[in-house]
Amino acid sequence: MLYGGAIVFAIALVYMSMSPDKKTESSNTNANAESASSNVAEAQNTKPAEKIQVYEFHSTNRCYSCITMGQYIKETLEESFQSELKSGKIDFREINVDLPENKEVAAKFQAAGTSLFFNPIIDGKDNIQEEVQAWRLLSDKQAFSKYLSDKLKGMLGSETSASAE
Repeated sequence: MLYGGAIVFAIALVYMSMSPDKKTESSNTNANAESASSNVAEAQNTKPAEKIQVYEFHSTNRCYSCITMGQYIKETLEESFQSELKSGKIDFREINVDLPENKEVAAKFQAAGTSLFFNPIIDGKDNIQEEVQAWRLLSDKQAFSKYLSDKLKGMLGSETSASAE
């Protein structure tokens, strides 16, 4: 069970690396940043979220990528979304799916092993989205932070923190 998350993560990495549109790492990062911008534009055409849940699910034994993901998310939120964190508008949690007390939330998000989810709550309704693009940006902290910030700003609409500007 402990290795299940690691196996799923490894399979996902292999699948992503075999993608036919795979380019060099630097051009891939640029393409990812461009993709992030278009995703933000799409998100801005929808209603702003009342609250956003940012949940990183993991198993008990965490790999370097899982730990790094959590650190990058925390740092980005603390640097750019302090008021949203304090007010509860953004709720970030690292959730161990192996613990019995987390089974219910893991089932709600259909999370097994290592995964990242956003849940922008709009009109009191969940809009759960698994995030897969961010994993490709772990080798570039600045690109990761920009991607995450842009994505969250898009979900929040015009109500972004002054510290995010």
